[in-house]
Amino acid sequence: MQLYLGIETSCDDTSCAIYSPERGIVAYRTASQLDHAKYGGVVPEIASRTHMKTLLPLYETVMEEAGIGLGDLAGIGVTNGPGLTGSLLVGLSFAKAVAYGSGLPLAGIHHIEGHILANAIDQPMETPAVVLVVSGGHTQLFNVERPGRYELLGGTRDDAAGEAFDKIGKILGLPYPGGPSIEKAAREGDAAAFKFPRAMRSSGECDFSFSGLKTAVRLKVEELGEMSERTVVDVAASAQEAIVDALALKSVMAVERTKTSRFYIAGGVAANGRLREVMTERIGGAGAVVSWPPIEYCTDNAAMIACAAWHHLSAGRNDGLDLNTFPRGELKSWS
Repeated sequence: MQLYLGIETSCDDTSCAIYSPERGIVAYRTASQLDHAKYGGVVPEIASRTHMKTLLPLYETVMEEAGIGLGDLAGIGVTNGPGLTGSLLVGLSFAKAVAYGSGLPLAGIHHIEGHILANAIDQPMETPAVVLVVSGGHTQLFNVERPGRYELLGGTRDDAAGEAFDKIGKILGLPYPGGPSIEKAAREGDAAAFKFPRAMRSSGECDFSFSGLKTAVRLKVEELGEMSERTVVDVAASAQEAIVDALALKSVMAVERTKTSRFYIAGGVAANGRLREVMTERIGGAGAVVSWPPIEYCTDNAAMIACAAWHHLSAGRNDGLDLNTFPRGELKSWS
C-alpha cells in the first residue's frame, strides 16, 4: 500500500494527513487557530508562530494514528503557495527537513490544485470537468481536462466570495468567520428583502466582482441605522443570495461554453448549504452533474495536499530542496 504525507499551512490552519490511493485518507488532523477571531481576521505573525508550535506534534499524532514510520511513506506533499509567506515557510521547511532526512521525494502543491483535487479524495474525479474554487482568498472557474491540466476560465476582479462573506459579516456585527455566521443568520431571513447588485452580470465573461456588493451592504446598513435582529437576518439572507446568484450565473456560463457534463465545487465556501442547493438546481438545469467534497475537505486541509502529492509523484513530477514559497501565483498545468 502506497502512503503519502500531506502538509498544509498556507493560512491559519495547521494540517497533516496520510493518504493512500488504495484506501483514501488513513489519518488526518487539523488544528484551527482561534486567536484571530478577536481581531476580525487572520494576523500573519500569530499564524506563523502558531504553526511552529503545532506542526511537529500534529505530524507525530498523525503518524502514530496511522501506525507507520517514515520508512512506510512513498512521498511528501506540501503547500508552497499561494498563501501567507510566513505560514507557508513553516510547512515547507518542515517538509524539506523530513524529505532530506528520509530521502523521500517531495512535491510542492499549489493550494488551488489541492482544493480542486479534494474532490478526488474519497472517489474518482470524473474529467473533463468545470471546477469552481471559492474561498476566502480565491474565486475562480477552471476547465479541468484531467489532474494536472488546468485552464482558467475566469476569476474575481477584486474581492473573493469568501472575503465578501467575512466583510459583510463584520458590517452586520456577526461573529468571525463571516461565511458560517451569515449562512446561519440567513436561514431566518428573507432573501428578497433587499435588492443587492450582481456585478458583471451581463459582461459575457466568466469573471466575478464582489467589491460593489460589499459597498452596497455597508451603505444600506448605514441608511437603516440601528437594526433589529429581524433586519440583520434579512440583510444577511439578501447578501448571501446575491453572492450565490453571481457564482451560479457564471458557473452556468462556464458549463455551457465548455459543454461539460461534470461540475465540481471546491474551497471553504463550498460548505455553504445555500450555494450547494442553488448549484444543484441551476447547473443541473444546464445538463451537468454537480459534486463537492465532504465538508471537512472544503476548508484548508492536508488531505487534499496528500492526494495531490500522489498525483504528482506517481506521474514522476517532484521538486528539489531548493523549492520555495510564493504568496501569489496562478495555477499552471504540469501534466
